[in-house]
Amino acid sequence: MASRREEQQESARLHVMRLLSDNPKISTRGLADVVGISNGSAYYVLKSLISTGLVKLERFSNNKQKRQYAYLLTSRGIREKSILTNRFIKRKRQEFEDLKAEIQALEEGADLVLKATQASEENKSL
Repeated sequence: MASRREEQQESARLHVMRLLSDNPKISTRGLADVVGISNGSAYYVLKSLISTGLVKLERFSNNKQKRQYAYLLTSRGIREKSILTNRFIKRKRQEFEDLKAEIQALEEGADLVLKATQASEENKSL
């Protein structure tokens, strides 16, 4: 079982990969703003994805600003994004089931308290 920190890092990687597949020209600052992480963290995630071969960096040669790049998912990146998506869905479904069980337990507990309160009030009126 993954730790909470590992889950958060995996979720951030997935979120970044999804954003890159939708908008390859997004900046690290744009990534950071959308994902809700610091610019340094976005840069770190992006560099990690590039160094592991999941994302490739492409420079626009016909652009006046030679510093503008596109971040493209590689075939390995597309496969990894699919794997991360499946794990994310599985984790969220489990969280959903756990929440449903907790809500049901709370509702049952609240119902018991409500019944006890009503019984107490009925005894007082007799």
